[in-house]
Amino acid sequence: MTVTVTMQPREAMAALVSPEGRGDPYVFYDALRAHGGLVPVKPGLMAAVGHAECSRALREPRLLVQDARSHDRLYPDWRSHSSLRGFTDSVLYTNPPDHSRMRRLMSGAFTPRRVAALEPAIGEMTDRLLDRMTRLGADSSPVDFMAEFAYRLPVAVIGAMLGVPDDDQIWFREAVEDVTVALEGISRVSKLDAADRAMDELASYFGRLIDERRRHPADDLISALVGAHDADGSRLNQDELIGNLVLLLAAGFDTTTHLLGHGLHQAFEHPDLAARLRTEPSLASGYVEETLRFAAPVHATSRFAEADVDVLGTTVPAGTKLLVLLAAGNRDPRRYPEPHRFDPDRPDIQPLSFGAGAHFCLGAPLARVEAQIALPRLLRRFPHLAPAGMATHRDRLVVPGHERLPVSLG
Repeated sequence: MTVTVTMQPREAMAALVSPEGRGDPYVFYDALRAHGGLVPVKPGLMAAVGHAECSRALREPRLLVQDARSHDRLYPDWRSHSSLRGFTDSVLYTNPPDHSRMRRLMSGAFTPRRVAALEPAIGEMTDRLLDRMTRLGADSSPVDFMAEFAYRLPVAVIGAMLGVPDDDQIWFREAVEDVTVALEGISRVSKLDAADRAMDELASYFGRLIDERRRHPADDLISALVGAHDADGSRLNQDELIGNLVLLLAAGFDTTTHLLGHGLHQAFEHPDLAARLRTEPSLASGYVEETLRFAAPVHATSRFAEADVDVLGTTVPAGTKLLVLLAAGNRDPRRYPEPHRFDPDRPDIQPLSFGAGAHFCLGAPLARVEAQIALPRLLRRFPHLAPAGMATHRDRLVVPGHERLPVSLG
Protein backbone atom coordinates (compact mmCIF):
# COMPACT_ATOMS: atom_id res chain seq x y z
CA MET A 1 0.00 0.00 0.00
CA THR A 2 1.30 3.47 -0.88
CA VAL A 3 1.43 5.87 2.04
CA THR A 4 1.34 9.56 1.13
CA VAL A 5 3.20 11.98 3.38
CA THR A 6 2.86 15.72 2.78
CA MET A 7 6.37 17.17 2.90
CA GLN A 8 8.27 19.82 1.07
CA PRO A 9 11.21 18.41 -0.94
CA ARG A 10 13.88 19.81 1.35
CA GLU A 11 12.10 18.37 4.38
CA ALA A 12 11.75 14.95 2.72
CA MET A 13 15.44 14.94 1.74
CA ALA A 14 16.48 15.82 5.28
CA ALA A 15 14.30 12.96 6.55
CA LEU A 16 15.95 10.55 4.10
CA VAL A 17 19.40 11.06 5.61
CA SER A 18 18.10 10.79 9.19
CA PRO A 19 18.21 7.47 11.08
CA GLU A 20 14.46 7.08 10.45
CA GLY A 21 14.91 7.59 6.71
CA ARG A 22 17.84 5.22 6.46
CA GLY A 23 15.76 2.63 8.31
CA ASP A 24 12.76 2.90 5.94
CA PRO A 25 13.24 5.40 3.11
CA TYR A 26 10.29 4.45 0.91
CA VAL A 27 7.71 6.72 2.54
CA PHE A 28 10.07 9.64 1.95
CA TYR A 29 10.68 8.59 -1.65
CA ASP A 30 6.90 8.75 -2.10
CA ALA A 31 6.84 12.17 -0.45
CA LEU A 32 9.44 13.44 -2.92
CA ARG A 33 7.63 11.87 -5.87
CA ALA A 34 4.45 13.75 -4.92
CA HIS A 35 6.27 16.82 -6.30
CA GLY A 36 7.09 15.16 -9.63
CA GLY A 37 9.53 12.73 -11.18
CA LEU A 38 12.42 15.22 -11.14
CA VAL A 39 12.28 17.43 -8.06
CA PRO A 40 14.21 20.63 -7.17
CA VAL A 41 15.29 20.23 -3.54
CA LYS A 42 17.27 23.42 -3.05
CA PRO A 43 19.56 25.57 -5.23
CA GLY A 44 22.23 23.27 -6.64
CA LEU A 45 20.44 20.02 -5.74
CA MET A 46 17.70 18.06 -7.52
CA ALA A 47 16.40 14.51 -7.08
CA ALA A 48 15.20 12.06 -9.74
CA VAL A 49 12.54 9.81 -8.19
CA GLY A 50 10.46 8.69 -11.17
CA HIS A 51 11.38 5.58 -13.12
CA ALA A 52 11.46 7.37 -16.46
CA GLU A 53 13.40 10.33 -15.04
CA CYS A 54 15.99 8.12 -13.33
CA SER A 55 16.43 6.04 -16.47
CA ARG A 56 16.85 9.11 -18.67
CA ALA A 57 19.28 10.79 -16.28
CA LEU A 58 21.48 7.68 -16.15
CA ARG A 59 21.63 7.56 -19.94
CA GLU A 60 22.21 11.29 -20.52
CA PRO A 61 25.89 11.77 -21.54
CA ARG A 62 25.84 15.44 -20.53
CA LEU A 63 25.13 14.47 -16.93
CA LEU A 64 28.48 13.43 -15.53
CA VAL A 65 29.47 11.31 -12.57
CA GLN A 66 31.13 13.24 -9.79
CA ASP A 67 34.77 13.00 -10.72
CA ALA A 68 37.86 14.72 -9.34
CA ARG A 69 36.95 18.04 -10.95
CA SER A 70 33.46 18.18 -9.46
CA HIS A 71 34.78 17.02 -6.08
CA ASP A 72 37.21 19.93 -6.20
CA ARG A 73 34.29 22.33 -6.53
CA LEU A 74 32.06 20.73 -3.92
CA TYR A 75 34.58 19.61 -1.30
CA PRO A 76 38.11 20.98 -1.86
CA ASP A 77 39.62 18.88 0.96
CA TRP A 78 38.51 15.51 -0.47
CA ARG A 79 42.03 14.49 -1.50
CA SER A 80 43.02 14.20 2.16
CA HIS A 81 40.96 10.98 2.31
CA SER A 82 42.53 7.95 0.67
CA SER A 83 39.14 6.22 0.43
CA LEU A 84 37.79 9.03 -1.75
CA ARG A 85 40.99 9.18 -3.80
CA GLY A 86 40.93 5.42 -4.38
CA PHE A 87 37.39 5.26 -5.73
CA THR A 88 37.90 8.45 -7.76
CA ASP A 89 40.79 6.70 -9.51
CA SER A 90 38.39 3.93 -10.56
CA VAL A 91 35.89 3.55 -13.37
CA LEU A 92 33.11 4.40 -10.90
CA TYR A 93 33.94 8.10 -10.62
CA THR A 94 35.48 8.95 -13.98
CA ASN A 95 33.94 10.32 -17.16
CA PRO A 96 34.88 9.80 -20.81
CA PRO A 97 37.46 9.41 -22.19
CA ASP A 98 39.09 7.95 -19.03
CA HIS A 99 35.97 5.98 -18.10
CA SER A 100 35.72 4.40 -21.56
CA ARG A 101 39.42 3.53 -21.57
CA MET A 102 39.29 1.73 -18.21
CA ARG A 103 35.93 0.06 -18.79
CA ARG A 104 37.14 -1.54 -22.02
CA LEU A 105 39.99 -3.21 -20.13
CA MET A 106 37.65 -4.80 -17.56
CA SER A 107 34.52 -5.56 -19.55
CA GLY A 108 35.88 -8.72 -21.16
CA ALA A 109 35.75 -10.52 -17.81
CA PHE A 110 31.96 -10.04 -17.53
CA THR A 111 30.65 -11.00 -20.96
CA PRO A 112 27.54 -13.23 -21.06
CA ARG A 113 29.68 -16.10 -22.35
CA ARG A 114 32.17 -15.83 -19.48
CA VAL A 115 29.41 -15.49 -16.88
CA ALA A 116 27.57 -18.52 -18.29
CA ALA A 117 30.80 -20.51 -18.13
CA LEU A 118 30.99 -19.77 -14.39
CA GLU A 119 27.60 -21.29 -13.59
CA PRO A 120 28.86 -24.82 -12.76
CA ALA A 121 31.53 -23.37 -10.44
CA ILE A 122 28.94 -21.13 -8.75
CA GLY A 123 26.73 -24.17 -8.20
CA GLU A 124 29.63 -26.07 -6.62
CA MET A 125 30.54 -23.12 -4.38
CA THR A 126 26.89 -22.85 -3.33
CA ASP A 127 26.70 -26.53 -2.41
CA ARG A 128 29.92 -26.33 -0.36
CA LEU A 129 28.55 -23.40 1.61
CA LEU A 130 25.25 -25.21 2.17
CA ASP A 131 27.24 -28.17 3.50
CA ARG A 132 28.99 -25.77 5.84
CA MET A 133 25.69 -24.35 7.04
CA THR A 134 24.52 -27.90 7.70
CA ARG A 135 27.52 -28.51 9.94
CA LEU A 136 27.11 -25.20 11.76
CA GLY A 137 23.42 -25.82 12.43
CA ALA A 138 23.72 -29.50 13.23
CA ASP A 139 22.98 -28.92 16.93
CA SER A 140 19.97 -26.72 16.06
CA SER A 141 22.03 -23.58 16.67
CA PRO A 142 21.01 -20.49 14.66
CA VAL A 143 23.22 -19.72 11.67
CA ASP A 144 23.86 -16.18 10.51
CA PHE A 145 22.91 -16.35 6.84
CA MET A 146 24.72 -13.11 6.03
CA ALA A 147 28.08 -14.14 7.49
CA GLU A 148 28.00 -17.81 6.54
CA PHE A 149 26.47 -17.67 3.07
CA ALA A 150 25.44 -14.30 1.64
CA TYR A 151 28.92 -12.89 2.15
CA ARG A 152 30.96 -16.01 1.44
CA LEU A 153 29.46 -16.93 -1.94
CA PRO A 154 30.00 -13.61 -3.76
CA VAL A 155 33.46 -13.08 -2.31
CA ALA A 156 34.46 -16.59 -3.40
CA VAL A 157 33.19 -15.90 -6.94
CA ILE A 158 34.81 -12.48 -7.38
CA GLY A 159 37.91 -13.71 -5.57
CA ALA A 160 38.29 -16.54 -8.06
CA MET A 161 37.84 -14.15 -10.99
CA LEU A 162 40.38 -11.68 -9.62
CA GLY A 163 42.85 -14.33 -8.53
CA VAL A 164 42.67 -13.71 -4.78
CA PRO A 165 43.85 -16.71 -2.71
CA ASP A 166 41.03 -18.40 -0.79
CA ASP A 167 42.75 -17.88 2.58
CA ASP A 168 42.76 -14.11 2.08
CA GLN A 169 39.04 -13.73 1.49
CA ILE A 170 37.67 -13.85 5.04
CA TRP A 171 39.16 -10.56 6.27
CA PHE A 172 37.77 -8.70 3.24
CA ARG A 173 34.29 -8.40 4.73
CA GLU A 174 35.21 -5.95 7.47
CA ALA A 175 37.53 -3.99 5.17
CA VAL A 176 34.89 -3.63 2.47
CA GLU A 177 32.22 -2.81 5.07
CA ASP A 178 34.41 0.11 6.16
CA VAL A 179 35.67 1.29 2.78
CA THR A 180 32.22 1.46 1.19
CA VAL A 181 31.25 4.23 3.60
CA ALA A 182 33.12 6.40 1.08
CA LEU A 183 30.38 5.57 -1.46
CA GLU A 184 27.82 7.22 0.82
CA GLY A 185 29.15 10.60 -0.34
CA ILE A 186 31.25 13.28 1.20
CA SER A 187 28.32 14.36 3.38
CA ARG A 188 29.49 11.69 5.83
CA VAL A 189 33.08 12.91 6.13
CA SER A 190 33.10 12.19 9.87
CA LYS A 191 32.79 8.47 9.04
CA LEU A 192 35.74 8.38 6.63
CA ASP A 193 38.58 7.62 9.07
CA ALA A 194 37.73 3.90 9.08
CA ALA A 195 37.17 4.01 5.31
CA ASP A 196 40.62 5.55 4.81
CA ARG A 197 42.26 2.86 6.94
CA ALA A 198 40.45 0.15 5.00
CA MET A 199 41.41 1.66 1.63
CA ASP A 200 45.06 1.85 2.73
CA GLU A 201 44.93 -1.79 3.85
CA LEU A 202 43.31 -2.98 0.63
CA ALA A 203 45.65 -0.90 -1.55
CA SER A 204 48.67 -2.35 0.24
CA TYR A 205 47.28 -5.88 -0.17
CA PHE A 206 46.62 -5.46 -3.88
CA GLY A 207 50.04 -3.84 -4.32
CA ARG A 208 51.66 -7.02 -2.99
CA LEU A 209 49.40 -9.21 -5.14
CA ILE A 210 50.24 -7.13 -8.21
CA ASP A 211 53.94 -7.68 -7.60
CA GLU A 212 53.29 -11.42 -7.22
CA ARG A 213 51.31 -11.60 -10.47
CA ARG A 214 53.99 -9.60 -12.24
CA ARG A 215 56.49 -12.31 -11.30
CA HIS A 216 54.08 -15.22 -11.75
CA PRO A 217 51.16 -14.39 -14.10
CA ALA A 218 48.03 -16.53 -13.82
CA ASP A 219 44.74 -16.91 -15.68
CA ASP A 220 42.91 -14.23 -13.70
CA LEU A 221 41.76 -10.64 -13.96
CA ILE A 222 44.58 -9.20 -11.84
CA SER A 223 47.16 -10.70 -14.18
CA ALA A 224 45.32 -9.34 -17.21
CA LEU A 225 45.14 -5.81 -15.78
CA VAL A 226 48.77 -5.92 -14.64
CA GLY A 227 49.73 -6.96 -18.16
CA ALA A 228 47.78 -4.04 -19.62
CA HIS A 229 49.46 -1.63 -17.20
CA ASP A 230 52.95 -2.93 -17.87
CA ALA A 231 52.49 -2.95 -21.63
CA ASP A 232 51.27 0.65 -21.76
CA GLY A 233 50.90 2.76 -18.63
CA SER A 234 48.74 5.24 -20.51
CA ARG A 235 46.01 2.59 -20.73
CA LEU A 236 45.97 2.01 -16.96
CA ASN A 237 48.24 3.77 -14.49
CA GLN A 238 49.18 2.37 -11.08
CA ASP A 239 46.60 4.36 -9.09
CA GLU A 240 43.87 3.35 -11.55
CA LEU A 241 44.97 -0.28 -11.38
CA ILE A 242 44.66 -0.40 -7.59
CA GLY A 243 41.52 1.75 -7.48
CA ASN A 244 39.73 -0.52 -9.92
CA LEU A 245 40.81 -3.68 -8.11
CA VAL A 246 39.40 -2.34 -4.83
CA LEU A 247 36.21 -1.34 -6.67
CA LEU A 248 35.85 -4.76 -8.32
CA LEU A 249 36.29 -6.47 -4.97
CA ALA A 250 33.87 -4.19 -3.12
CA ALA A 251 31.22 -4.04 -5.84
CA GLY A 252 31.77 -7.69 -6.72
CA PHE A 253 30.35 -8.94 -3.47
CA ASP A 254 28.84 -6.11 -1.43
CA THR A 255 25.75 -5.62 -3.60
CA THR A 256 25.35 -9.34 -4.30
CA THR A 257 25.56 -10.09 -0.59
CA HIS A 258 22.62 -7.80 0.07
CA LEU A 259 20.69 -9.07 -2.94
CA LEU A 260 20.88 -12.54 -1.38
CA GLY A 261 19.84 -11.19 2.02
CA HIS A 262 16.86 -9.33 0.55
CA GLY A 263 15.90 -12.39 -1.50
CA LEU A 264 15.79 -14.65 1.54
CA HIS A 265 13.90 -12.04 3.56
CA GLN A 266 11.19 -11.94 0.88
CA ALA A 267 11.03 -15.75 0.91
CA PHE A 268 10.32 -15.59 4.65
CA GLU A 269 7.69 -12.90 4.06
CA HIS A 270 6.06 -14.93 1.25
CA PRO A 271 6.23 -18.67 2.04
CA ASP A 272 4.08 -19.44 -1.00
CA LEU A 273 6.79 -17.98 -3.24
CA ALA A 274 9.48 -19.85 -1.33
CA ALA A 275 7.61 -23.08 -2.03
CA ARG A 276 7.42 -22.20 -5.73
CA LEU A 277 11.14 -21.39 -5.88
CA ARG A 278 11.87 -24.92 -4.67
CA THR A 279 9.90 -26.54 -7.47
CA GLU A 280 9.65 -24.04 -10.35
CA PRO A 281 13.07 -23.32 -11.88
CA SER A 282 11.47 -20.80 -14.24
CA LEU A 283 10.50 -18.55 -11.32
CA ALA A 284 14.10 -17.80 -10.29
CA SER A 285 14.73 -15.11 -12.89
CA GLY A 286 11.54 -13.15 -12.16
CA TYR A 287 12.05 -13.59 -8.41
CA VAL A 288 15.54 -12.10 -8.57
CA GLU A 289 14.41 -9.22 -10.80
CA GLU A 290 11.54 -8.41 -8.45
CA THR A 291 13.90 -8.56 -5.48
CA LEU A 292 16.17 -6.08 -7.26
CA ARG A 293 13.18 -3.83 -7.92
CA PHE A 294 11.51 -4.12 -4.53
CA ALA A 295 14.66 -3.99 -2.36
CA ALA A 296 17.45 -2.49 -4.45
CA PRO A 297 20.94 -3.31 -3.13
CA VAL A 298 22.02 0.19 -4.23
CA HIS A 299 19.52 2.96 -3.53
CA ALA A 300 21.18 5.98 -5.05
CA THR A 301 23.82 7.39 -7.33
CA SER A 302 24.47 10.94 -8.50
CA ARG A 303 25.23 13.01 -11.56
CA PHE A 304 26.54 16.55 -12.10
CA ALA A 305 25.41 19.01 -14.75
CA GLU A 306 28.27 21.08 -16.16
CA ALA A 307 25.79 22.82 -18.50
CA ASP A 308 22.01 23.13 -18.58
CA VAL A 309 20.51 19.71 -19.43
CA ASP A 310 16.91 18.92 -20.34
CA VAL A 311 15.60 15.71 -18.76
CA LEU A 312 12.14 14.84 -20.07
CA GLY A 313 11.08 18.46 -20.17
CA THR A 314 12.67 19.60 -16.90
CA THR A 315 15.88 21.60 -16.94
CA VAL A 316 18.74 20.56 -14.69
CA PRO A 317 20.69 23.83 -14.41
CA ALA A 318 24.44 24.01 -14.84
CA GLY A 319 26.25 23.40 -11.57
CA THR A 320 23.47 21.20 -10.16
CA LYS A 321 24.03 17.90 -8.40
CA LEU A 322 21.33 15.42 -9.40
CA LEU A 323 20.67 12.67 -6.88
CA VAL A 324 19.32 9.68 -8.83
CA LEU A 325 17.26 7.67 -6.35
CA LEU A 326 17.20 4.26 -8.01
CA ALA A 327 15.11 2.63 -5.30
CA ALA A 328 12.49 5.36 -5.65
CA GLY A 329 12.33 4.88 -9.42
CA ASN A 330 11.90 1.15 -8.87
CA ARG A 331 8.69 1.86 -6.92
CA ASP A 332 7.22 4.49 -9.22
CA PRO A 333 3.49 3.69 -9.52
CA ARG A 334 3.48 5.15 -13.04
CA ARG A 335 5.77 2.28 -14.07
CA TYR A 336 4.73 -0.50 -11.67
CA PRO A 337 1.11 -0.81 -10.46
CA GLU A 338 0.98 -1.50 -6.71
CA PRO A 339 4.71 -0.77 -6.45
CA HIS A 340 4.95 -1.64 -2.74
CA ARG A 341 3.71 -5.19 -3.39
CA PHE A 342 6.32 -7.92 -3.98
CA ASP A 343 5.22 -9.81 -7.10
CA PRO A 344 7.75 -11.79 -9.16
CA ASP A 345 5.03 -12.59 -11.69
CA ARG A 346 4.52 -8.95 -12.67
CA PRO A 347 5.34 -8.38 -16.36
CA ASP A 348 8.32 -6.49 -17.76
CA ILE A 349 10.34 -5.99 -14.59
CA GLN A 350 13.26 -3.72 -15.44
CA PRO A 351 14.84 -2.56 -12.18
CA LEU A 352 17.22 0.37 -12.17
CA SER A 353 19.26 -1.18 -9.39
CA PHE A 354 22.43 -1.71 -11.43
CA GLY A 355 22.20 1.67 -13.15
CA ALA A 356 21.96 2.24 -16.90
CA GLY A 357 23.85 3.81 -19.74
CA ALA A 358 27.63 4.11 -19.84
CA HIS A 359 27.99 3.38 -16.13
CA PHE A 360 25.77 0.27 -16.06
CA CYS A 361 27.28 -2.12 -13.52
CA LEU A 362 29.76 -4.49 -15.16
CA GLY A 363 29.00 -7.22 -12.64
CA ALA A 364 25.20 -7.13 -12.98
CA PRO A 365 24.95 -10.36 -15.03
CA LEU A 366 27.17 -12.15 -12.52
CA ALA A 367 25.13 -10.97 -9.52
CA ARG A 368 21.91 -12.09 -11.19
CA VAL A 369 23.29 -15.56 -11.96
CA GLU A 370 24.61 -16.02 -8.42
CA ALA A 371 21.21 -15.19 -6.91
CA GLN A 372 19.28 -17.29 -9.44
CA ILE A 373 21.43 -20.30 -8.60
CA ALA A 374 21.83 -19.80 -4.87
CA LEU A 375 18.33 -18.94 -3.61
CA PRO A 376 16.48 -21.98 -5.04
CA ARG A 377 19.26 -24.35 -3.94
CA LEU A 378 19.21 -22.87 -0.43
CA LEU A 379 15.44 -23.31 -0.12
CA ARG A 380 15.49 -26.84 -1.55
CA ARG A 381 18.31 -27.89 0.76
CA PHE A 382 16.54 -26.49 3.85
CA PRO A 383 12.76 -26.76 3.25
CA HIS A 384 12.04 -25.72 6.85
CA LEU A 385 14.40 -22.75 6.88
CA ALA A 386 13.04 -20.02 9.15
CA PRO A 387 14.11 -16.80 10.89
CA ALA A 388 15.80 -17.40 14.24
CA GLY A 389 15.94 -14.14 16.15
CA MET A 390 16.11 -10.48 15.31
CA ALA A 391 17.74 -9.44 12.05
CA THR A 392 19.89 -6.31 12.16
CA HIS A 393 20.47 -3.76 9.41
CA ARG A 394 23.38 -1.50 8.59
CA ASP A 395 22.96 2.24 8.85
CA ARG A 396 23.36 3.23 5.20
CA LEU A 397 21.45 5.32 2.66
CA VAL A 398 23.21 4.30 -0.55
CA VAL A 399 23.86 0.59 0.07
CA PRO A 400 21.57 -0.58 2.89
CA GLY A 401 21.06 -4.21 3.80
CA HIS A 402 21.17 -6.80 6.55
CA GLU A 403 24.11 -6.96 8.92
CA ARG A 404 22.85 -10.20 10.50
CA LEU A 405 20.06 -12.52 9.43
CA PRO A 406 19.98 -15.48 11.85
CA VAL A 407 18.18 -18.54 10.57
CA SER A 408 17.16 -21.95 11.82
CA LEU A 409 17.75 -24.79 9.38
CA GLY A 410 14.81 -26.78 10.68
